[in-house]
Amino acid sequence: MFKIFKNLSPFSGTLTLVLFLLIFQSLADLYLPTLMSDIVDIGIIQGNTSYIYKQGLFMLAVSITSAAAMIYSSFLSARVATGLGKILRSKVFSRIESYSLNEFNLFGTASLITRTTNDVNQVQQVLIVILRMMVTAPITCIGGIALAVAKDAKLSGIFAIILPLLTIVLFLIAKKGIPLFNAMQIKTDTLNRIFREGLTGVKVIRAFDQGEYEEARFSQANRDFTDTSIRVNRLMASTMPLMMLIMNVSTIAIVWFGGIRIDHGNMQVGDLMAFIQYAMLIMFSLVMMSFIFIMIPRAEASAKRINEVLDIIPEISDSEETKTPSHNSGQLEFKNVVFRYPGAEDPALSKVSFTAQAGKTTAIIGGTGSGKSTLANLILRFYDVEQGEILLNGIDIRHMSQKDLRSRIGFVSQKTVLFSGTVSENIQYGKITASENEIIQAAGMAQATEFINEAKDNYNFIISQGGSNVSGGQKQRIAIARALIRKPEIYLFDDSFSALDYKTDQQLRSALKKDTERTTIIIAQRVSTVMEADQIIVLDQGEVISTGKHTELINSCSIYREIVSSQFSEEEIS
Repeated sequence: MFKIFKNLSPFSGTLTLVLFLLIFQSLADLYLPTLMSDIVDIGIIQGNTSYIYKQGLFMLAVSITSAAAMIYSSFLSARVATGLGKILRSKVFSRIESYSLNEFNLFGTASLITRTTNDVNQVQQVLIVILRMMVTAPITCIGGIALAVAKDAKLSGIFAIILPLLTIVLFLIAKKGIPLFNAMQIKTDTLNRIFREGLTGVKVIRAFDQGEYEEARFSQANRDFTDTSIRVNRLMASTMPLMMLIMNVSTIAIVWFGGIRIDHGNMQVGDLMAFIQYAMLIMFSLVMMSFIFIMIPRAEASAKRINEVLDIIPEISDSEETKTPSHNSGQLEFKNVVFRYPGAEDPALSKVSFTAQAGKTTAIIGGTGSGKSTLANLILRFYDVEQGEILLNGIDIRHMSQKDLRSRIGFVSQKTVLFSGTVSENIQYGKITASENEIIQAAGMAQATEFINEAKDNYNFIISQGGSNVSGGQKQRIAIARALIRKPEIYLFDDSFSALDYKTDQQLRSALKKDTERTTIIIAQRVSTVMEADQIIVLDQGEVISTGKHTELINSCSIYREIVSSQFSEEEIS
């Protein structure tokens, strides 16, 4: 928790002012019972009307000033807490953005979303409570005890019973509450994960008629979350009645024993009234501390989860001395690259070596699990190689800044991702400064012009979340246009033509072939997509089996011939 609060340094001046206001408010509240005692003992009992008016007006001024200090300190506390929430969300989001894919998988999307939203809100709320109560409660408690003892030391002996009793109750509540609050955060993650999977996988769920199964799965998670919430709320609900019971019994005891002392002439009526108010202030301060003890365990659990995100140092980072290639040819070379995914026994890639020549088209083909997409992840440095090196224009990509590396690559992933917004905005995402003419040109090269012009509002057609209102082929073409508009050194297509019909596929490859300034790397399973490439690399079980052109590989590589045979008839092959 304290590690999180180090982010409050920009608000040090505001926090000092809040501290001053809260101390002033606490002292003013402690002064009011003394004023009331004087009004009763000197003004009312002695019939001194002028004294009553004079002290009453002063008491009113103190009350108004105390209220103003409380309101302003509350406003500043909320402002500081909101500012901390903003800083934490920004830091968590920035850290997550710097994660490698391995670190993403470590937490999971649902958990990261919960940590960025719900957990930050928990810390934000508890900070408001701390700023409002953690200063005033101790001052009020200690000051109230001191002033109560000053009024009547013997009657103050009641506190020797009340305070330990309250402390024990608060300790038991905190002890029982901490595990429940920790469990609440875990169950929130689970609920979010199942809900997210149910939304993103709705097509698969309906296609396999698993709606009832998913409802049962969600109901189970929802029931677990609800049961834990009920236990937490039951615990919190029992706190206030217990506190009020102790406070009321204490008041009765003070009035009973105080009446006896007044009857014996050891105490005045005004002092008893002030003593009762001090007792209420003391016990109310303990109630405030109970709220802190209730909220801090939950916030502590949230702070721990936030720190887990912030404490992870991304395994992929820029080297201290980054290098920039002296030329921009776009030549990419793999040298004896070995890579295995975290926790895997066998490497996904083993001793992979090849060169994608500048301005040429290199195709990579192979069966499922052969390591094709792993190559794309390594080129973009989503992962780092275990052995060997990947050179771009003669420089190891680990010695380049990630921003520089990725600015030189136009990437289209296997799973097309579009963002909410217009078609134009989605294409422009590849180059924020792109002009309207560049957008149209990129869409034309990606063979997307026809369906865009047929759409309502053309380039201003709104793409819904996830691109659910366009077909798979249309999504792929918009994503391809997004990569083409960058005009990078390297085009990297990871099975990006799979949703295109053969005619569109051929037209797109012809358009790419005319762009001789850029290196094109096409990862595909469809032979028709790769057969015209300048070189084809055949992968099998993470190893380069053979390299060559289509006609060469048919005769020299049995695995490539098997792939071709599975997609073409013997007449077409010959």
